[in-house]
Amino acid sequence: MKATNPMRIDNQLDLFEVKSKVKTSTSTTFADNMKLPIHRWFRYSAGFSAEWVKNVIKEHSKSGSMILDPFAGSGTTLVAANELNVPSVGYEKHHFVRRIANTKLHYNINHSYLNKLYNEILLRVSSASDKFDFEIQPELLKKCYSPQTLKTLISMKNNFLKITDNSLESEIIWLAITTILRSTSTAGTAQWQYVLPNKKKKNVLNPIDAFRQKLNDILFDIDLFNSKNINSLANILNHDARDALADRDDSFDMLITSPPYPNNYDYADSTRLEMVFWGEISGWSDLQTKVRNGLIRSCSQHSAADRLELKNILNQSILAPIQDELTSVCNELEKVRHEHGGKKTYHTMIAAYYYDLAQVFVSLRRIMRDDSTICFVIGDSAPYGVYAPADLWLGKLAVAAGFKSWTFEKTRDRNIKWKNRKHTIPLKEGRLWIRG
Repeated sequence: MKATNPMRIDNQLDLFEVKSKVKTSTSTTFADNMKLPIHRWFRYSAGFSAEWVKNVIKEHSKSGSMILDPFAGSGTTLVAANELNVPSVGYEKHHFVRRIANTKLHYNINHSYLNKLYNEILLRVSSASDKFDFEIQPELLKKCYSPQTLKTLISMKNNFLKITDNSLESEIIWLAITTILRSTSTAGTAQWQYVLPNKKKKNVLNPIDAFRQKLNDILFDIDLFNSKNINSLANILNHDARDALADRDDSFDMLITSPPYPNNYDYADSTRLEMVFWGEISGWSDLQTKVRNGLIRSCSQHSAADRLELKNILNQSILAPIQDELTSVCNELEKVRHEHGGKKTYHTMIAAYYYDLAQVFVSLRRIMRDDSTICFVIGDSAPYGVYAPADLWLGKLAVAAGFKSWTFEKTRDRNIKWKNRKHTIPLKEGRLWIRG
């Protein structure tokens, strides 16, 4: 096919120059970000409002401020900090999500070189001479794509692998291909990004058109940031939040983050489709060793695979501030799980989750300044109907780690529509504010 320049002339400035109002009810969700430049490049449901982050930074930052996000995800806090010319550091152990975030943090591109790579990707996509055997493709991909669509996508991938040189321009091409995998699939996607091959959707984009549109959006956003002299002062690290960052004691005066919720959402599984497509995993069984091992233990799949002993976790001295309450909840979960078909290991999951977060607070105390502003976007949980108060327990753990005090600000109710729910306990989401 004939390759072209992906850029088109469009007056889209009105989309971004209208000052958005941050609604409290959606400030702790990612939904509003899909209307914002850079943030809209990849939908990562585990996030929060970038406009709310900017408001917090404007209100609390000082001259020389340094922001930390120890659960950076796809980079919401870091991109927002870039927009305000404030330096920031993020940690992210999910390697695939970290690569996405890192691509969103840099805006100094060579347009000519990017267009050259774009043309090379499309020049021989799905030509008649290409050999393609649909039947030997991974099962997940066969369930999610028509043969012709998958042939086109695989051809794009193979062309990319031939030309990639780890430059920012090639990473943008990688992200553009990655981003269109959902919109070109016939499979439905649940609210939290799980792929549902048996649920078909009607509106499916052509891969080449989707790729061209996505790259155009990316280029538009980069040019917009450059026109506003927005540079990258952010750095995202492959670092575990449970470990203190070496040589950075008292480095940060602001922290804005959202750790995994203890609600059995498998964060490792959120990009399984994309990782299978790129050949990074062969299927679900690879998630434990290649992704979950570095993450906070917030799902029963993780705690079950780790074969955790409940007593060993509950006896950890770092859990002393909540030990009695946590033990009561975990013992109840160990009992009631045998009344359910799945017999999920929620008892060890809940224990391991709060043990992990206790370690996070201890590590953070070393690197956060005494007058720091700290905000954790959190949600509570009630596995098998047994309630675990996240705000109370995390607040107590933070104070035990050496922080001065905590308060909780509820932003919205969760789990209040009982249809198809596993329990009828109302849950909440909100902001845990911690005084440094």
